[in-house]
Amino acid sequence: MALALLAAPGQAATAATAPVPRAPVTLQLELAGRQTQVDVSAPVPATEKSPDAVILAHGFTRSRQTMAGHAAAISRGGVWAVAPDLPYAVDSRDNARALRDLIAALRGGAAGEPIERFVLVGFSAGGLAAILAADSPGVVGYVGLDPFDRPGGVGREAAGRLQSPVWLLRGPSSRCNAYSIAEPWVEALPNLVVDRVLPEASHCDFEDPTDRLCEFVCGRVDPARQAAVQTFLLEAVHGAMASPRQ
Repeated sequence: MALALLAAPGQAATAATAPVPRAPVTLQLELAGRQTQVDVSAPVPATEKSPDAVILAHGFTRSRQTMAGHAAAISRGGVWAVAPDLPYAVDSRDNARALRDLIAALRGGAAGEPIERFVLVGFSAGGLAAILAADSPGVVGYVGLDPFDRPGGVGREAAGRLQSPVWLLRGPSSRCNAYSIAEPWVEALPNLVVDRVLPEASHCDFEDPTDRLCEFVCGRVDPARQAAVQTFLLEAVHGAMASPRQ
């Protein structure tokens, strides 16, 4: 299994032995009716078995580049990492359709070998789009990084129907996560594995890399907190992909 190459907690590769990720390949795909750029990072080392993939959905007004650090860490662990630009600026339902189309394209071999299983990871508004798409065929887990919901709780409704295992890492209540608007997901999720709040985290700590605009609006990042987010992400992916193949 590709995931077996992910470092176990506490066993991270040293700088001298860590595999060097290759530059991502950018695909042009039609997702939810729009031409969309998608960065695909191959696993390092390459896997000979049917690959698994992690799809990383960025936040509002962000782009696939703001998930590039997470994608590199995942590919270094031996798993395909896929970071799309979400084609719609506001409508999370349309972005969920785009993620469903992306999953279907990857299952059909858009990245080369057909990919069988997926973990959906979403930051902020990307977390809402991802949970709306998390019941797609082949999805074996969902990871929310300080996810966002809409007033009215469309994400909570989707959370209540989702049977796949879920890992949540959230920041303290702040204006940039709409004052913990996604917290009700915790009680709704049938298969919540972990829900954790990262003390003193800025909303920007959850994307990698971030930029000055995010920090200006949402608060300064801290390298230790960013490292904690990435450790959580890799452990969650490991847990989701460790489930037996169907």
